[in-house]
Amino acid sequence: MKITFGSNSRLEKIEWASLPGERWRHAGRNARLGIHGKNLKVDLARITAGGITGFGMANLSEERAKALLGGPLAEMFTPEGRVQPAFFDLEFPLMDWLGQANDCPVYKIVAADFFQPVDATFSVPFYDTSLYFDDLHLADDKAAVELMQDEVREGWERGHRSFKVKVGRGARFMPLQAGMKRDIAIVNGLREVTGPASYLMADANNGFNLNLTKEFLSATREANLFWLEEAFHEDDQLYADLKEWLTAEKLPVLIADGEGNASPRLLEWAKAGLINVVQYDLRQLGFRNWLDLGRELDAAGVKSGPHNYGVLYGNYASAHLASAIEGFASVEWDGGRVDGLDASAYRIEEGRLIVPEKAGFGLDLDDKYFAGIVSSTGWAVSKTL
Repeated sequence: MKITFGSNSRLEKIEWASLPGERWRHAGRNARLGIHGKNLKVDLARITAGGITGFGMANLSEERAKALLGGPLAEMFTPEGRVQPAFFDLEFPLMDWLGQANDCPVYKIVAADFFQPVDATFSVPFYDTSLYFDDLHLADDKAAVELMQDEVREGWERGHRSFKVKVGRGARFMPLQAGMKRDIAIVNGLREVTGPASYLMADANNGFNLNLTKEFLSATREANLFWLEEAFHEDDQLYADLKEWLTAEKLPVLIADGEGNASPRLLEWAKAGLINVVQYDLRQLGFRNWLDLGRELDAAGVKSGPHNYGVLYGNYASAHLASAIEGFASVEWDGGRVDGLDASAYRIEEGRLIVPEKAGFGLDLDDKYFAGIVSSTGWAVSKTL
């Protein structure tokens, strides 16, 4: 599509604030960390240029914002509508602004050749990532399984059909074998609730070693896991052993990794077939970098699964990547609400996220509420042009 950058539009104003919100359910521990809780927040910046506003998650200082004022918007983008690296700290607001300026969703601006828009609304697969160690207060495994099954039923009522569950209880918060026994019982119990057609994933947060991984996957064979995430910290020798074992056992479980402090050799190992799904964090890697990486992974036959947790905005922004990455696996969905952020144009239907054909990232901001937070705990800088 032909993209316009406005008639000599320059950056007139930048406002920043951290908006509070809540997950729709309290989140417990994982294999490494303590209680995640119910509260979340989104750091947002809103920019104004040429009388058009755009907003998105961003974390920059007031001093940096002042230095950006007066800059021409056209110089902040490539001709194809990608944000230039020098302006990555405003990338999401800039992409939203570009969508507003062209009255076009971001997903259409970045859409790749394989993406063929049809009359049907654009939708992407997504999964409920909220199944944490919420059962540790229970001594009985059966009661723990039932609690986690109820959480899946809650997700099902909200439209989810794919689920990721945390495992690795024996790494820190339970005795080793007791934790493994419960991990296995819960995964198998969740499959009873979801039925065979749903995607079910497990995330060990590096809480296993190679032998524990094999024990876990053997005992959950009938649960037909789609992927196992962060079984242990990336190691090519251990992953090669695991892949050989999976082949011998005829287990089609995919290996996913890359979310945290990943090895600098992760992509090399993924291209060699040791890792099937790459999960670099959306905030850390950024939107344009994920676009470029996704094409690179497509060429290597590796799936893309951007990590997104703790920032509600990422639920929606990551969906727009799917139009540009053929091997996009799924949106990681950390469900909840953020005060002042209106995502009502998005819909959830039978395990698909329906992406609105609205300008930018398809989200709205309550101007009055946002202005109040900016005034009380945020900041705003502007320049008369």
